[in-house]
Amino acid sequence: MYKKPVIIAEVGCNHMGDFNIAKEFIEMAHIFCKVDWVKFQKRNPKECLTEEQYNSPHPTEWHSYGKTYGEHREFLEFNIEQHRELKAYCEKFGLIYSTSVWDMTSAKEVAQLNPVAIKIPSACNTHYEMLDWLCKNYNGEIHVSLGMTTRDEEEALIAFFEKRNRNKDVILYACTSGYPVPAEDVCLLEITRIKEKYGHRVKDIGFSGHHNGIALDIAAYTLGANYIERHFTLNRTWKGTDHAASLEPDGLRRLARDLRNTHIALSYKKEEILEIEKPQREKLKYIRTKYLK
Repeated sequence: MYKKPVIIAEVGCNHMGDFNIAKEFIEMAHIFCKVDWVKFQKRNPKECLTEEQYNSPHPTEWHSYGKTYGEHREFLEFNIEQHRELKAYCEKFGLIYSTSVWDMTSAKEVAQLNPVAIKIPSACNTHYEMLDWLCKNYNGEIHVSLGMTTRDEEEALIAFFEKRNRNKDVILYACTSGYPVPAEDVCLLEITRIKEKYGHRVKDIGFSGHHNGIALDIAAYTLGANYIERHFTLNRTWKGTDHAASLEPDGLRRLARDLRNTHIALSYKKEEILEIEKPQREKLKYIRTKYLK
């Protein structure tokens, strides 16, 4: 029996640092796209970056919101009170609010909001100091992406959560860290591998996709990923590096529709001839009076 898919619209930093646009994302995600969760990101740039990284120019100047990469990252950040307001705004529409945390300060701030889940991005799944703090001080689900992660790092990560008796609060996401990712690098069978190896050791399995289109997400769900997370934008031509790997509202709406229809369709026939088939059988079916021997 397949679980109902959980559909997550990852806004990330696609709001371009504009709080009103962030709220518009929430409205669109609920009213038009009909997803289940909306996810943002929280960083403390001076904690995440070295001094050299902070003061260096953005690698793609057109996408930058500041003279340095640090200024760019600061421009895109909301403070914790703004995140509190975003959480309340999500709940107003019946959506689940979640946020990726990239550093200890952000983890401690977001945990104060007591969200249903906190996401650990692929880049931070070896930040054991932060993970340890969350295990001890945060009681919600911990969602973890496995992009750019070795098999040894995976095993160490699960063992880490097991040692702290938090593994049954963990949702593991198959992921390829690229923006966007070509189909040949999505590697959907990683879902099967992760589910077979860790499915009994964690709470559930998810898929975080950065590819084009929506067909592969349906395949991911049928392979066992019950949480489907896609980057979401209101305009793929907007300034910022993540928009090109994001779905616009119509794409996300179609994905949500197709995932839910797939969930409904994944069943056996309740009887040999369904009610919908009976009139067609009476009208069209060729029935032999005797079977040929």
